[in-house]
Amino acid sequence: MEVLGIDIGGSGIKGAPVDTDRGEMLAPRFRLRTPSPAEPRPVAETVSQIVKHFSWKGPMGIGFPGVIRKGVTLTAANIHEDWVGLNAAKFINKVTGHKTCFINDADAAGLAEMAFGAGKDRLGVVMLVTIGTGLGTALFTDGHLLPNSEFGHLKIDGVEAEWMASDAARKRENLSWKKWAHRFDNFLQTMERLLWPDLIILGGGISKKHDQFLKYLTVQAEVIPAQMLNEAGIIGAAVGTCKQSN
Repeated sequence: MEVLGIDIGGSGIKGAPVDTDRGEMLAPRFRLRTPSPAEPRPVAETVSQIVKHFSWKGPMGIGFPGVIRKGVTLTAANIHEDWVGLNAAKFINKVTGHKTCFINDADAAGLAEMAFGAGKDRLGVVMLVTIGTGLGTALFTDGHLLPNSEFGHLKIDGVEAEWMASDAARKRENLSWKKWAHRFDNFLQTMERLLWPDLIILGGGISKKHDQFLKYLTVQAEVIPAQMLNEAGIIGAAVGTCKQSN
């Protein structure tokens, strides 16, 4: 099946047609800057530009930075608050004229990694953490997704985890890799005490630099970098659409 996968982020919106059976993009990804402010109408118009770029006629899957329930966006992290409570799937469908399914962006990346990447054929409890503007999480048990885990918003020592341990925090405070890794390790240790994952997969752009910080992590779980990197959100959004359609 071919689906247009789109990944909405705090800084960029990117997409590409995806072969969901092979987990491969059928064309180079096309990226546009996320509008500021990232209100629903400007974002929808940006999505329309991606649709037009590929002359797309079929279904779309969209990964979104927030909790999704039956196409409704219940939260909106690093994006405009007007998304909260909006039936985003119907709204994008109306603007673009294409059938659309929405999925949490970290869940999308997790689906891609579990089907085609670092989590393929791995059983037990697997946790994906995407490290970027925020901290996204996806949780699987024997390959089955628990949607909308959003543990990046958990408060640790009174501070939201992603505020202290995201890649944005590292850049904002000009932290060394070692100092940032200790903060991130604190987040992973908290997750381990709560969930006891067998495997933790680290995704997001920073995963390409895993040699800078993996050596500082102390959790008991096996920790490995994601394999699909920046393609995971796009491919997973498309794969998630297939799962919702079945």
